Amino acid sequence: MDAGTQNRPSKTLINRKTLLAMIPLSDRAIFNMEKRGDFPRRIVLTSRNVAWDLAEVEDWIESRIESEDPAHRPGFTAAS
Repeated sequence: MDAGTQNRPSKTLINRKTLLAMIPLSDRAIFNMEKRGDFPRRIVLTSRNVAWDLAEVEDWIESRIESEDPAHRPGFTAAS
């Protein structure tokens, strides 16, 4: 190991099944949020396997808890 990899914090990766147990949304909803930049990006491990960084997902959950912004509803405009 070189000095650069010794100082790098380790990452805990979670698979899709674990992610869906933490986030009560559909695969498609998560994918769409990723495309918009509203959800942590998946990490491609192989051609058939992806994972997410647990710390990034937990930070996203915390940001949603602390957010006072109403949920965005596509195609819906609030009455003034």
